[in-house]
Amino acid sequence: MGAHGDDGAPPTTVSTHAATAVPPPELGSAHVKNLLGAAALDFVLVIVFCLIGRRSHDEAASMSGVVRTAWPFVGGMALGWAVASRGKGGLTPEAVWPFGVIVWAGTLVGGMILRAVDDQGVAVSFVIVAGSVLAVLLLGWRLIFHAIRRR
Repeated sequence: MGAHGDDGAPPTTVSTHAATAVPPPELGSAHVKNLLGAAALDFVLVIVFCLIGRRSHDEAASMSGVVRTAWPFVGGMALGWAVASRGKGGLTPEAVWPFGVIVWAGTLVGGMILRAVDDQGVAVSFVIVAGSVLAVLLLGWRLIFHAIRRR
């Protein structure tokens, strides 16, 4: 038979090392509550950002208008959370670095890409203002959290 199997393909090697899977946290655990709380706070702050933006441009606060403004940033935030959650060293969503920065970058970059796809404005001045306001909101609560926790 030689170095190939019955089908003519080279033999495959099978690892004898079992992967060590980390079990998911229990739903009622403090860790899950921290994750859900941080995600909810980020979501609320993204909505606040959109409401402030609509108000500053004298746009109506109608539900459909807020949803149209917010969905790209909420999508970007979800992307940021997905990327940050895959990081090594455990989930620490209250950490400014790297978790908060990844969520902020995902919210900003993902939000701008989705706005462009939806034919919404992405002028450079808007990107700068949005990046600054989102940084204050999404990183600011994390900085405050750590300042209070150190006391």
